[in-house]
Amino acid sequence: MARKAVMGSINEVDVVQNPAMGAYALWQFGLGYQAETVEPLRVPLMFIVLPILLNSRTLKAVISTQRGSGLALFVAKFSQDSEDLLGIHSRALILRMLTLRSVGFAVNAGLMRLDYQRAIAEFHALPPKSKNPPVPERLRAIASGAEKLGCWFSRMNISQIATTLRVEF
Repeated sequence: MARKAVMGSINEVDVVQNPAMGAYALWQFGLGYQAETVEPLRVPLMFIVLPILLNSRTLKAVISTQRGSGLALFVAKFSQDSEDLLGIHSRALILRMLTLRSVGFAVNAGLMRLDYQRAIAEFHALPPKSKNPPVPERLRAIASGAEKLGCWFSRMNISQIATTLRVEF
């Protein structure tokens, strides 16, 4: 859960857990998803992206899993110690406001569009305004992980994802 900055200082949690960073991660997730399917991305899936990417152990597991391996192999990495995997659901509850703010930020920034009538998020990447905008080093792993998650999620339906990750929507 993001903590409030005290007397104008910014702590590490505030730096990592902010809506702009979350919007960037969700945008990269959407790009990965869209690269694999034309099916629309369901809004509930966005609520489990940040809980996976903002946990060092699950992020490390995503990064170390090949894109072609899929979500099942990612989950298999937790067979000996399932605490981090089981924590995704509780982290999703804790981070839901950050996810909502991140979605709002992404919509306002023009990174994604939501179809409110059908409650389906449709991601549309806008071309960068400059040649290749620099991405801070601390975001590269998150961006890579987000894109992989999008790819993996596109290969399964929402029920399969929930069962595999042991989360409830």
